[in-house]
Amino acid sequence: MEMTHTLLTRRAALASTAIAAATVTLPLPALAQAPSPAGSVDMGRLLAEGPLEEQVKGAADAPITVVEYASMTCGHCANFHTDTWPTIKRDYVDTGKVRFIIREFPFDPRARAAFMLARCAPGGKYFEMVDVLFKQQGSWARVPDARPPLQNLAKLAGFTQESFEACLTNQKLLDDINAVQERGAAEFGVTATPTFFINGKKYSGALTVEQMSAIFETLL
Repeated sequence: MEMTHTLLTRRAALASTAIAAATVTLPLPALAQAPSPAGSVDMGRLLAEGPLEEQVKGAADAPITVVEYASMTCGHCANFHTDTWPTIKRDYVDTGKVRFIIREFPFDPRARAAFMLARCAPGGKYFEMVDVLFKQQGSWARVPDARPPLQNLAKLAGFTQESFEACLTNQKLLDDINAVQERGAAEFGVTATPTFFINGKKYSGALTVEQMSAIFETLL
């Protein structure tokens, strides 16, 4: 009986040692690689005053500034704002690490109309209107008539029929949005959406949480 007990104890010890060794040698999860930028622009020029007031989230003294050029009918932009933006906002913008700016780069009349509504949103709720429009993109961007669903979304945001009509017939606002797009293309080489400038470095495409976080961590 004593010999059996000794053998069992030795076997248990050996098994425990094997498990410990296996645990120690398991590979650690690979960290996300920061994507390479596709060039860079001068930050002074990038942040120079444009035709419209900047729409900004985050602390003015944040060490990282992100400028996103987006189109409201862009599916990749919608993916970024629904899948990536909430986490980035929570972990980096709300904690004072990142200042985030959206600039208009509409590719079609519907995108222009949606941006106009965001600019006209009651209470200055530009980001909130942008979020709703991206989340509901399928209901207005790819239907035969975008006006009824846009009008419904606008009413839920606090627009009246009069303010909705006034916004979409504001020629100066339309001209200024077009000017933001033209400046982005002419001065900073924006040709696709979304395009991000992170402390002046250019990244194209809908970055994931992991990719954007990896870029940020190299700058903090």
